[in-house]
Amino acid sequence: MLQFTINKNLDELINLLEQLDAKSYQQPITSLSNATIGGHTRHIIEMYLCLIEGYKNGIVNYDKRKRDKTIELNKESAIKKLRDIKTKIAENDKNILLQNTFNGLPVITKSSYQRELLYNLEHSIHHQALIKVALLEIQYDLVDEDFGVAQSTIEYRKKCVQ
Repeated sequence: MLQFTINKNLDELINLLEQLDAKSYQQPITSLSNATIGGHTRHIIEMYLCLIEGYKNGIVNYDKRKRDKTIELNKESAIKKLRDIKTKIAENDKNILLQNTFNGLPVITKSSYQRELLYNLEHSIHHQALIKVALLEIQYDLVDEDFGVAQSTIEYRKKCVQ
């Protein structure tokens, strides 16, 4: 079920990118401290790629993810990476260690692959909400109202309508 939900989420992002022109993908957005849709998309992609790579040895360090400007500047590259992620996330659950640094000190936390997939999904939704803010600022009307909205919020809204 989780993989299905992630694929659906990534498909929503792919659909948006396929409709978006290159200029809008790279345009600095004032209300997002001049971040771009491309920058947010790159960040989503690189977090997933970091998890996929870390799965091999059971250690994930999101702080050490690659920061590939090509993804940020070229929406076709981003779409290719998103499609690639969809083919690579179907792995068995296993224990993994998260490595981070806070205030200069190393922190190691136990986690699992499925837990980190869920984290990445929630993280993706959060950044898609920011992408939606960008689209509103540039007056680009390409997404439905549930884009960038957590599933629990969507379900809550449905209950309120009844």
